[in-house]
Order: sequence, then C-alpha cells, then structure tokens
Amino acid sequence: MRTYRQNLSSLRHVALLALLAASSACDKQKSAKSGAAAPAAGAADACTKYADALCEAAGKESPTCQSIKSTTGLLPPEACQAGLGNVAYSKTKLGELRKGCDELSDKLCNDIGKDTQTCQFVKTQTKQFPPEQCASMMQNYAQVLGEVKRMEDQNKPLSPELQNKLVEGDVPSFGPKDAKVTIVEFSDFQCPYCTRAAEVATELKKKYGDKVRFVFRQFPLSFHPQAQKAAEASLAAHAQGKFWAYHDVLFANQSALSEEDLKKHASKAGLNAGVLEKAVKADTYKDAVARDVALGTEVGVNGTPTMFLNGKRVQNPTSLEAIEPMIKEALGGS
Repeated sequence: MRTYRQNLSSLRHVALLALLAASSACDKQKSAKSGAAAPAAGAADACTKYADALCEAAGKESPTCQSIKSTTGLLPPEACQAGLGNVAYSKTKLGELRKGCDELSDKLCNDIGKDTQTCQFVKTQTKQFPPEQCASMMQNYAQVLGEVKRMEDQNKPLSPELQNKLVEGDVPSFGPKDAKVTIVEFSDFQCPYCTRAAEVATELKKKYGDKVRFVFRQFPLSFHPQAQKAAEASLAAHAQGKFWAYHDVLFANQSALSEEDLKKHASKAGLNAGVLEKAVKADTYKDAVARDVALGTEVGVNGTPTMFLNGKRVQNPTSLEAIEPMIKEALGGS
C-alpha cells in the first residue's frame, strides 16, 4: 500500500501491510563501489547478476534484497562468479529463511479465502517482509488475522446504492458519465501520497481518454491543518470551471497552502482570485467538504488516497501498474 492511515498506530504487527499498501516504491540502494581500479566489465557484471538472481528469489523490494545488493557490492567479482556457478544453493538457503513468511501467507490465505483480493495482497506484501517480522506476526496471529479480515471486509465491492452516491451531484470529474470504468478518489491536498495519486489520474486521462470517468472527492485529514481550506478552495475553483487546473497547481505546491497561497495559486490556474478568496473566507464550501468526508466515512475511507474502481477498492492507488489490470478487466480486455 505502498500511507496516511488514521489508525496506523493501532495496527502494530500489521503495520508493514498498511505501509506497503500505501507507498508506490522505495528507492533501491545502489551497489557499493570500490575506489580501486575497476575490474573487467564481465567480471564486475557477475556481482550484479548474482544480486539480481538472489533478489528475484527474495523479493525485489524486500530488505533482504537490499542487504544482498549491499553485500555483493563489496565482494570481489571472482566471489560473485563462484556464487553464480552454484546460485541454486544460495536460493535454497534463502528459501529456508523465507519459510516463515510463506507459512504466514498460506495460513492467512486459508483463513480469509485463497481466491480473495486480500489473499493476493497478502502474498505480494509478505514477500517484502524480513523473516523476523513474519515470525513476530505469526506469534500474534489472532491480531493479524483480525486486521486482515477487516481489510477483506473493506475490499468487498460497494453496493449499487453506495456506488451511485459516490458519483451523484455536481462533483469534480473528467470522462463521460456512461464510461464502463468509473474511478472515485478520496483525497487530501496536503497528503504527499495523494500527489502520487494525482499523477496517476493524469496518466489515466492521457491513456484511456473517454473510456474512464474519474471523480474527485474531498477527504481532508484532521492532522493536516491546511487541507480543509485547500479543499474548499478547490471547490470554489470547480464553480469557476477550473477545478483540474487548480488541482494540479495545489499538488505541485503542497508546502504552500496558506489562504494567501491559495489566492496566489488561483491566479496561476487562470481563476478569478478575488472570487475564490471571498468564497474561502466565507466558508462557502465548508458544508460541501463535510458531506464528502461523511460519504467517505460511510464507504470505509480511513486514509488518503483511497480509490474505488466500479465500487471495488483499489489496493495501491499511487501505482498505475496496480490499477491498470482492474481497468482492463472492467473494459473486457480492451
């Protein structure tokens, strides 16, 4: 998931599940380089190949993979070549280390259902966990299972009535109302992860055009002091027909969201800044934001960004790669 979860502190032994669900990707560590003269290209490449082979088994984003890359970066190329000669042995040893995580994943999937979306999520994310984390989670299995079951409850598709509520009214959106795919995002202009989701929305618009309708709902979090007024200002921009231009400017300037900044950003987005400022000061859209928050709470939103695609919760709304399979399925493979 690789998020801003309001209940993050209560997850304890499943904190990594929530964090990975909400983040898009961690920066990969670069292999250490020696200051000595570079070895022959073919020999040096052996360490990269050896690390890649082991990371394939350990999980490319896992802490184990990062450790492997750091270690192989310090090995002489001849050692890496020797390792490549018997890489199966190293993979077997890694498998023994990962056995506890595999057992945890299998046990959770047996209890929540092997064909569920949550099971697939668990399988993906436990591959990123260090073995000691899996051992700790297994020791606290009842708590972990309870959280995973709650996750599965949230993953159940919304009822047709709730899906209709998500898109009704004069809500900021792009794409035709009769599109086969409708994506609804609950977002917070001060949430850094929502910036990534905004980039995803832009890519979806470019790539799928009129095949997708995208709806934006407000969900300013209480611990983001400037998010509420930013949300109100965005609806004032929507009233002037320039929501998406203003949306882009706000996310590009997350560190500058004071009321004075909101006015300056309005000018950048081609808005009547005076009209927007007046609406913000008068709390014109305060109730509209509150209604979005209430709607989000009703459909189980507890953090941002949260997305629904045709009523199904998107596990990683900051990743286009995570969303596209759902879009293609909804479009019938087109």
